[in-house]
Order: sequence, then C-alpha cells, then structure tokens
Amino acid sequence: MRTSTAFAVVVLIVSPLIALTAETNKSWTFDSETVGVVPDGFAVAQGQWAVVADSDAPSKPNALAQTAKNSGSKFNIILNKGIAAQDLDLSVKMKAIAGGEDQGGGLVWRARDASNYYIARYNPLEDNYRVYKVVDGRRSELRSATIKHTDGWHTLRIEMIGDHIQCYYDGQKKLDVKDSTFKEGGQIGLWSKADAQSHFDDLTLKGK
Repeated sequence: MRTSTAFAVVVLIVSPLIALTAETNKSWTFDSETVGVVPDGFAVAQGQWAVVADSDAPSKPNALAQTAKNSGSKFNIILNKGIAAQDLDLSVKMKAIAGGEDQGGGLVWRARDASNYYIARYNPLEDNYRVYKVVDGRRSELRSATIKHTDGWHTLRIEMIGDHIQCYYDGQKKLDVKDSTFKEGGQIGLWSKADAQSHFDDLTLKGK
C-alpha cells in the first residue's frame, strides 16, 4: 500500500499541464465530489480546503470551503493541477463565512507555483476589491476599488489578455490595470488570507 501511494504522488507531480486554448470552456460546481475531501484535480498549497454541503450554494448541493484559521500574512491557496492558462476569462461565486482578522477571498491565475501568481480578492471587512501580484511570496497591490459589503454570494471575475487585467464584481468592472510580471500561462486557483473562511462555487474558466 505504501509503495502504491508514493507512485501516485509522483504521477501527479510530473503530469504535464494542458495548455489553454480559445475553445477551452471548463467549470467546476463541486456537486459530484465527495463531501469532506479535496476536489479531484486540485491540490492544497496552504489552508484547509474541502468540499462541503451548502444548501445555499448557487449550484446545489455542494461548495468548496476554506476552513483554516491562520493568522498574519499566511495565504490559503488551492490550485488546479490540470491546465496552464495564459489569456483567460476566470470567474467564481464566493460567500464570506467567517474571519476576525480577514474575510472573503478570490481568484488566482497565471500561477507558477504557490508563491508566484496574480490574485484578485474581495474583503468584506475592508470593503474593498483588490488585484495583486505575488512574487516569491510577497504581495504587491496593483489596483484597489471600494465596494460596500453585503452578505451572501457574490461573483468575482477577471479577464487577462496579454498584460491587460480587468476585474469584475457582480458583473460590474471595478479594476483595470496593466502588468507584465507573469507573461506565460500558469495554474488557476482560489485564495483566502489568514482566518478568512469562505465558500466558493461555480468556478468557470474560458480561453481567450
């Protein structure tokens, strides 16, 4: 049994990413996944991520939850292992559950690894929506917008073509910036910070 498990891990690490094309259209509702486990095709880099039952989820009956209560500058990240996305349209529905130090979360894209990526996140405690680049684990703000907090599910969406990033909140464009730190395709994923516990549903990826 020990030998079989080790072999499976090696396969996951060396398995090549599938390059995103303009025809790519993928979505993850987590509804066919087993509650209590990490969804198929994803890998946890930090935090506690698992599928949970959520009767309020946009697509029932499940959502993906981040439940860790970390602190400080710890970033809770889960990455999809299967696709290298460069020019893309990426969206997710998110509901903030809890967090005294931080709340909410967001989308990760063009990730080289768990320390190098772009992130667009909404924080209900701060009433803001921000886009960052994270380089060697250090986060730098690219643009910020003020958004008054309301409870429930909200849709976060980003579109990046070349060096142009546009970020939407509930269908309205809130952030527009250019950055060329990460020029090549990378993994997509989800993110929260510190003790931000959140549910995510209907993750959708489209090629551009």
